[in-house]
Amino acid sequence: MLDPFFIKRLKLPLQALANRIDSIGIKANQITIFGFLVGISSIPLLANEYYFLALLCIIVNRLMDGLDGAVARVQGPTDLGGYLDITLDFIFYSGVVFGFALVNPADNALAASFVIFSFMGTGSSFLAFAIMAEKRKIEHLEYGRKSLYFLGGLAEGTETIIFLILLCLMPSHFAVLAYVFGGICWVTTVIRIYAGYRTLK
Repeated sequence: MLDPFFIKRLKLPLQALANRIDSIGIKANQITIFGFLVGISSIPLLANEYYFLALLCIIVNRLMDGLDGAVARVQGPTDLGGYLDITLDFIFYSGVVFGFALVNPADNALAASFVIFSFMGTGSSFLAFAIMAEKRKIEHLEYGRKSLYFLGGLAEGTETIIFLILLCLMPSHFAVLAYVFGGICWVTTVIRIYAGYRTLK
């Protein structure tokens, strides 16, 4: 929901940085993999309750996720780049939630399972529509240029980042935050399924 607002404002600074990175020979996929490795490092940090360090890893991951796309637009988007980006993003998101389950399985495991369950809804509705959109040659996007066509909703990238940050800042409220965000994800899933049905029928 908030992605269009932030994408428009980050486009120019990311583009300028991407041009500099391209000039020194760093590839978009290298940024993607580096960001993933840093982000997934938050799991053991969370498990040991190093919340501030985990938050730093999460922020670096999200910055790299924005930067790799900007660099890819300079160097030319590739199928491999799009594949790595979406696959590693979903692993990262679920991994952070799993890290909180490791902190306190008795209190957090069920709520973490609910969030990961909701990610299956948002992820499958996202990817299934992308496949059908490619098959039908649907190329128009509401905003931006992505490797995959996707449907919007209440819970997109920006909202997920806010959720992860709040978890690190208020770990004792993990269960409440998880159930609220998981519910928002399911609303998003329903919206995407309805929109996909309307578009594809």
